[in-house]
Amino acid sequence: MVSDRLLIFSLCLAEVLGMLGISTFSALLPELQAEWGLSNSQAGWITGIYYAGYLSAVPVLVSLTDRVDPLRIYLAAAALAGLSLLGFAFLAEGFWTALLFRTLAGVALAGTYMPGLKALTDRIEGPRQPRAVAFYTSSFGIGVSLSFLISGEVAAALSWQWAFGLVALGAPLAMALAGWALTARSAAAHPVPKTHLLDFRPVFRNRRAMGYILAYSAHNWELFGLRGWLVAFLVFCQTLQPAYAGWNVTLIVTIVALFAVPSSIIGGELAMRFGRRRVVTVVMATSAVMAALYGFSGWLPFPLVAGLAMFYGMFVTADSAAITTGAVQAAPPGGRGAVMAVHSCLGFIGAFLGPLAFGVVLDVAGADHVLGWGLAFAAMGAGVIMGPLALAIFGRRATAG
Repeated sequence: MVSDRLLIFSLCLAEVLGMLGISTFSALLPELQAEWGLSNSQAGWITGIYYAGYLSAVPVLVSLTDRVDPLRIYLAAAALAGLSLLGFAFLAEGFWTALLFRTLAGVALAGTYMPGLKALTDRIEGPRQPRAVAFYTSSFGIGVSLSFLISGEVAAALSWQWAFGLVALGAPLAMALAGWALTARSAAAHPVPKTHLLDFRPVFRNRRAMGYILAYSAHNWELFGLRGWLVAFLVFCQTLQPAYAGWNVTLIVTIVALFAVPSSIIGGELAMRFGRRRVVTVVMATSAVMAALYGFSGWLPFPLVAGLAMFYGMFVTADSAAITTGAVQAAPPGGRGAVMAVHSCLGFIGAFLGPLAFGVVLDVAGADHVLGWGLAFAAMGAGVIMGPLALAIFGRRATAG
């Protein structure tokens, strides 16, 4: 039997390997937008449709983990992830084909991310569980950052088709690693839920869980809006300051995403010490203010804009582990999969709408000046401030109940 540490490490590494293609389109957005003649709204659709595919599949796939072994779902979805990336590499030629393969990739994420977390939390209970959740959710940021880095470097050296093709190799590696780790460690027994597969009424009646679930939706609105458009924003900033045109934007965004790892873990630790709701509220409120200001920084010296991106990105992700742990721990015995399904579904509605809203605001306000980008980032701040409001409203009701 594998130890807790080895199990956590193995699942986190499998998560990273399986997500090597998650940011490939965003990393190559300026190139693909120019090659295919995409408008900003169309680019927003392709970025956001990934999460629409995710939320279309996640209610069924994650709910099933209360009834069947999550490993079976994980392996099938990881295989789909690899195939969708290969399809994009060899067959994508414009807006509609890109939508198709990005949708399939989103469905694949629905069968790997939360089912992987469910498999992990079924095997690690008690006081170690919050830290297991923190490491697993923060590994999402590692996957995103490596995806940006590998995709940008491979595309620069070879082509964007090669970038999509090579990151597809992460899927079979993730399947092998997760299959070994989860088979070597048996899960704790939980009662089979008495409700139907897609009966989420008990989750919606769980006020404590719903506060965190709605906060997660607001969190993802901002997080994926930032990840989907940060490369394009920094490229725009370089056009204002040609002296910095040689700076590697994908490397900067990789570092921003990597900062998510310690930020999420530290946020989780602070939540255990000072109170989960309090820490999440402070972090999200601060992040909203920073979002409202960051987009207007394009006229500042480019090194400062890049540094502010790293600082802002830390606040965007500092609440991630704390929010997800709050939802997981609010789930009743045998109902964790259902809670995580609603958590993922509503959360990734925010992930779908955030990048799309960013692109729409940018088209309306104009992408050729700082004001347009400032308003687009301000839209991210307007969304994330809904998180503290949800925690305040549902937390008060849960206490009263």
